[in-house]
Amino acid sequence: MRYRKLGKAGFEVSEIGFGAWGIGADWWKGSSDEEALAALKLAIDLGVNFIDTAMGYGAGHSEELIGQVLHDHPGQVHVGTKIRPMNFNFGPKPGDSFPEAYSKEWIVECTENSLKNLGQEQLDLQMLHVWLDEWAEREEWQAAVTQLKEQGKIRSFGLSLVFPLEEPHVPRQAIATGLVDVCEVVYNIYQQEPQTTLFPLAQQKNVGIIVRCPLDEGALTGQIKPDSTFPPDDWRNDYFRGERKQEVHDRAQALQWLVDCEGNSLSEAALRFCLSHPAVSTVIVGMRRPAHVQANVQAADRGALSPENQERLQEHAWLHNFWM
Repeated sequence: MRYRKLGKAGFEVSEIGFGAWGIGADWWKGSSDEEALAALKLAIDLGVNFIDTAMGYGAGHSEELIGQVLHDHPGQVHVGTKIRPMNFNFGPKPGDSFPEAYSKEWIVECTENSLKNLGQEQLDLQMLHVWLDEWAEREEWQAAVTQLKEQGKIRSFGLSLVFPLEEPHVPRQAIATGLVDVCEVVYNIYQQEPQTTLFPLAQQKNVGIIVRCPLDEGALTGQIKPDSTFPPDDWRNDYFRGERKQEVHDRAQALQWLVDCEGNSLSEAALRFCLSHPAVSTVIVGMRRPAHVQANVQAADRGALSPENQERLQEHAWLHNFWM
């Protein structure tokens, strides 16, 4: 495993991080707490020292499972968590209300709850789960972040950015306040827009970058086929509805040349694509089972893709939003 500094947060994180949305077991089906705990422990044994979660993943269940593992690995792992908007608006548009999304009291309350769930006295990273940059001058979030840092309850603060990343959500004004240490953003072979909208700013201001959805919710694994099925009540039944499975299958097939050039698997190449950009601090990937861990941590060992293949992958950028 290799490590990179998480911007102004100041600590080093493993290039491959553990994405803990799936182990919340509300939207994702087909695995168990026992498998999740085994995966977390194996990941730590293999050098993963960053876990990304959120208060809203299984109504705190993801955080609670992580807390069990942290108890047995004191001081070994950094955890980043997130505060959901009060109004559950995960796609705010210009003009949407800040007070309906966040208040100082809500930010503080959620931080206290996450500390309890994780069994910790300090969060390494606390983030707002959505952001609209016209909110940057609001005193509520600034006061909450300042207070929580002064009290030692959070070590660093960040923003999880809305997908797709459009100009109203690029945190130019928020970063200018000096309070933002880290940004989390969707970035993968298909969604390459952060290369121009966010990464140069992050490098200039020493803001750490956490990449989420590096495998596009499974579309970049090469494992989704036209006849693929998912467990009942699994959110992917809707995400890959209609002709979408056929489309992602066809696009994955069109990337076979990348596997031939770089070896192993499309998943591994997709993770290495993300790690090839110098602005990126860590890439979080869902690993609900130990087998997922074994496969994904190998990407850090292989290093960056060749410059030639990175350039060729620009042709595969695909602006799409299956959340719609």
